[in-house]
Amino acid sequence: MGKPRDTRSTSTGGNRAAASGAPTASQPDHDLREGPVSAPGAVLPHPPLPADRPPSLLPQIALAAVCGGYAVGAALGWGSPKVALVMGDFGLSFAALVAAVSCALYARGADSHARPAWSLFAVSSAMAALGNGIWGWYEVVEGAPVPSPSPADFCFLLFAPPAIVGLLVLAKRPVTRAGWVCLGLDSWLIGGSLLTLSWSLALANTAHFQGRSVARCALTLAYPLLDIVLVSMVLALHFRRSCAQRSAVNTAIAALALTVLCDALFTSPLLREHYRSGQILDAGWFAGSVLLAYAPWFTRRAPGDAAEDAGRAPRRLPHPGARPLAGSLGALAPYLAAAVCTLGILTNVLDGRRLDRVVLFTGCTVVLALVIRQGIVLLDNLTLTQELAQKENHFRSLVQGSSDVIMIAAPSGVLRYVSPAAAGVYGRDAEELVGSELSALIHPEDLGRVLHEVRRFLAISPQDEPTTRIECRFRAGDRRPGGDGWLNVESTVNRHHGGLIFNSRDVTERVRLQAQLQHNASHDALTDLPNRALFTERVSRALAGRRAGDHGTAVLYIDLDGFKQVNDTIGHQAGDELLIQAARRLGESVRSGDIAARLGGDEFAALITGDATCDPATREFRIHEIADRLRITLSEPYRIEGRDVRVAASIGVAFAEPGITPAGLMRNADLAMYRAKQAGKGRVELYAPQLQAEVARRAELATRLRSALHDGEFLLLHQPVIELATGRVTAVAAHARWRSAQGILFTPAEFLRVGERGRLADDNGDRTAELCRWHLEAAVEQAAARHRAGHRVPVAVRLSARRLLDRSLPPKTVETLLSRHSLPSGALVLELSESDARTPLDELERRLVALRRLGVRIALDGFGSGYAAIGALRRLPIDVLRLDRGLIDGVAESARLHKITSGLLRIASDLGMQSVAEGVDLPEQVLALRAMGCTHGQGAAFSGPLDEHRLRRVLAAGSTPLPSPAGPSRAVVLTGSGLPVRHGGSGPDAIVHPPLRSHSETSVPPT
Repeated sequence: MGKPRDTRSTSTGGNRAAASGAPTASQPDHDLREGPVSAPGAVLPHPPLPADRPPSLLPQIALAAVCGGYAVGAALGWGSPKVALVMGDFGLSFAALVAAVSCALYARGADSHARPAWSLFAVSSAMAALGNGIWGWYEVVEGAPVPSPSPADFCFLLFAPPAIVGLLVLAKRPVTRAGWVCLGLDSWLIGGSLLTLSWSLALANTAHFQGRSVARCALTLAYPLLDIVLVSMVLALHFRRSCAQRSAVNTAIAALALTVLCDALFTSPLLREHYRSGQILDAGWFAGSVLLAYAPWFTRRAPGDAAEDAGRAPRRLPHPGARPLAGSLGALAPYLAAAVCTLGILTNVLDGRRLDRVVLFTGCTVVLALVIRQGIVLLDNLTLTQELAQKENHFRSLVQGSSDVIMIAAPSGVLRYVSPAAAGVYGRDAEELVGSELSALIHPEDLGRVLHEVRRFLAISPQDEPTTRIECRFRAGDRRPGGDGWLNVESTVNRHHGGLIFNSRDVTERVRLQAQLQHNASHDALTDLPNRALFTERVSRALAGRRAGDHGTAVLYIDLDGFKQVNDTIGHQAGDELLIQAARRLGESVRSGDIAARLGGDEFAALITGDATCDPATREFRIHEIADRLRITLSEPYRIEGRDVRVAASIGVAFAEPGITPAGLMRNADLAMYRAKQAGKGRVELYAPQLQAEVARRAELATRLRSALHDGEFLLLHQPVIELATGRVTAVAAHARWRSAQGILFTPAEFLRVGERGRLADDNGDRTAELCRWHLEAAVEQAAARHRAGHRVPVAVRLSARRLLDRSLPPKTVETLLSRHSLPSGALVLELSESDARTPLDELERRLVALRRLGVRIALDGFGSGYAAIGALRRLPIDVLRLDRGLIDGVAESARLHKITSGLLRIASDLGMQSVAEGVDLPEQVLALRAMGCTHGQGAAFSGPLDEHRLRRVLAAGSTPLPSPAGPSRAVVLTGSGLPVRHGGSGPDAIVHPPLRSHSETSVPPT
């Protein structure tokens, strides 16, 4: 039993062509052949993805073995007609079923865009498998001819629509209405031309009924028409395919080509008359189904597929003059279709047949479609031409109107194009620059660097570095303001057909500004001398570049003595002018190879380069001579605002030694400068190693003092204030003492001065404030305890006016202490010390008035020693006037000092103030002061500072014996110089006291 030959030519060919050709339009060819709507470049080959082992060839071998076995069996007739029918029908059904299952499984794991297409291809293959199975049931199982039409025909007819929709899903869809129209016209051009050719060759005879039914004739024509539609869609969408799953679709294209070839061979009269199921032609359809099943799973992926799937495949520009093959074929497709249609019409004419109306109608519609399509293309081209012209005008306006200069240089370095902006930027016409060598326009010092950068840039892949930036000096023309010269030009460089495009701009002002900013960052703004950072860098360079054994390099550290007084008396503007003149003198006095700098304030420095040929003595003499010359130069009068201003210069010198750092060398010079200031100012001192030892000693003392404050090693001693007329104790003065490890008491004054001399002013201020707070709180607390014990004498606490106002002592500290310890009114006396002209008297007056309202009495300490004392006496609410010990020391011997002291005591008496003389150590001073009208005294003549136990004994007695002119009293007192030392024996004479000294003349504790 054989299949009807008139239907077999359409049914078998149609369904198998559709099944294998379904996915062909979904993918582009990945060579350089791209369609006209593709990007104008081609994809660069991407490096292969790393793999643990090379791809296996086993799937390809298995595929070739299966197809080859089927072909051999078909060629040999399968051994019997029965087997041939089975393999020709059920074999093809099984192959189509495998393709359907393969496409369905692949669709489950495909991306969302490709999943519907592969699902539709699975449905198409399933219809083909069902149709071939039904056909085999008739021929093999029942042994009867297949009826026409039969259920198999409906399965074959249902194969084509899903395949066509799947092609549309995978293809790149047009984005405009005109694009959809062109797509339809292209499909009809191809389909109509194929229909014309097929009708002329074979379908015209098939279309005649010849006694057959209309249904059977329609079915006969439906299969080749569906083949034509599928082929038309494949060809029309081939140039619009997407770029995903390239290898799978390419394999499916091969399956389609094989199936269509078999259909074409089957429709030829030579094979159609002798075809039987199971023959060699079935091997082609079988291979097409197997290839479709193989396509999505086992095709070896090209290296570019992974890059495309990941969206990271690089693009490359096409070679100049190259035209993509796919674009050419896409452009020629309508004309090729018209040529095929013409060929079909000529076939009818040459065969002498009457021109068929179907051929005539189809040809006319093809020509009409071609005309419409060309009209759309023409309109589209006109629109594109207008847009291109508009963009070109925009580009020309952008280039010619840009403030940047755009230049195109040939690979030889000759300028081929220069934008008109060159006239304004370079001061040279663009026509003048065209044809010039680029190297002749670049500064010779920059040319080597520019050439090196250009060569490096051209050697790198454009994807790795699309542009580069070059900055160099460019020759300017005479029409630029300032005349001929060099401009600083910054250029962005791009590649252009082997040459370069330079987008250049003038950055001369920016370069000047950067240079100015760099200069400002490394130079002093007032004097324009190098600042500390640049000076330190130069010192580092000098130390690193010195020759071995060259110790002659020296740093001079310079400080202007008396500069602060200039600011305070004349003003800061005059001080700035003095610094400018001093910097000018310093810069003119150093040698050309040396460097002078301003480090800050009134401190300068100079770096003197060394001479390795000098011995140490000659070196020191030469540097000392240079430093002394600088000192004399800087100490000469300065003419400022029409007056002569004098300041001195203290200079410290430090020599570079092996292994010394720049910071160490500058520190040594700084120490030497402070030694010069301590030695009397206006002199030159050389650094000596013992200076560092002194710094270490002062640091150790500062650490010990800080530990003493934190560990509670300070205590209070109180010195009685005596009424000179009666000897009665009217008050006690609280003095802080530090008990050393040896058990000796010392005042902290020496240690507080250590910080000042050691340039630890901030730390010293903190320690002083902490000690001041402790001193005040301890004095108030102990005074309150004495008041509760019945000893109602006020306590005097020395406090500087500056400390009373600054933040280190909180504003309500005194009030809080008085309230906390319930100290009665009048029991606290604040002694203002260290009068300073800069202290704001208005603020100080308000503070003192507030304290007096609480019953705090105010004493002016050290009266007669400061120039600001009279002003304070005039403005401040003072209750007690304490005479400085400098007025007391020689009051009994010096008539001049006697008159001065008498005058001050009269002022205190006239103002109604109590007067207290400090440092009364001798009986003669007691008698002299009492005769001059001094009311109270304090000093070693009465008692030294006492601890709490001895103080209460004195307070219980109520008075102390007054010394007589014959000699001092033998009363037992404790002085501030140390603790008493007990010798052998008993009675009052057993205790021997050290010589009496003032409480402010204590020793420095041992280190």
